Amino acid sequence: MGSELSLLDLVLDASFVVQLVLLILVLASVLSWAAIFDRGRVVRRARDAADQFESRFWSGGDLSALYRELGQEEKKLTGLAAIFRNGFNEYVRLRKIEPDDTMAVIQGAERSMRVALSREMDRLETNLPFLATVGSTSPYIGLFGTVWGIMHAFHALGNVQQATLALVAPGISEALVATAIGLFAAIPAVVAFNRYSNQVERLNNRYEEFMEEFSTLLQRQGRG
Repeated sequence: MGSELSLLDLVLDASFVVQLVLLILVLASVLSWAAIFDRGRVVRRARDAADQFESRFWSGGDLSALYRELGQEEKKLTGLAAIFRNGFNEYVRLRKIEPDDTMAVIQGAERSMRVALSREMDRLETNLPFLATVGSTSPYIGLFGTVWGIMHAFHALGNVQQATLALVAPGISEALVATAIGLFAAIPAVVAFNRYSNQVERLNNRYEEFMEEFSTLLQRQGRG
């Protein structure tokens, strides 16, 4: 309890600039934690949805039936389901227009799936740049607050005849709080950014592998 009070005293006694730096860092930390929880939920749901869709897709059922089933929940579709529906929808449309040009039909379906993949990656990567920004800039913002606080503490010594460590130590302690808060904001953001970037990349690879396999199935179906 004593350490908490002393920390609060350090913040309250700090200069206005240092307090402003601390406010920015605390706000960045709160927003980054909100982004961390949000990305965790989104990535987890995307992974679970991919597992469920692949189970349905590879169950051996009719693709047209699966396409119609997904049409009933089209507005909610994400991930593999959205990629499949976009690709199959374009495949069916182009088959009616160019029934004899299989390659053009397949290429059109692949382009449509690429568009769906791009949208999905944009959705999954939301807030990741913000986490990267917080992780890379927070230590420097905290360092700026520390340097300013130390400058302020030493400047105050100009008004005394005899400078002692006891006079400058409180000001330096107040300034060092900014560096500590900067690291407190940066470390979770960096860890979360690396973790979620890796998971999003793995999902992207999974989506692309599905697209290749689905394109192969469509080619076989087109020749059949």
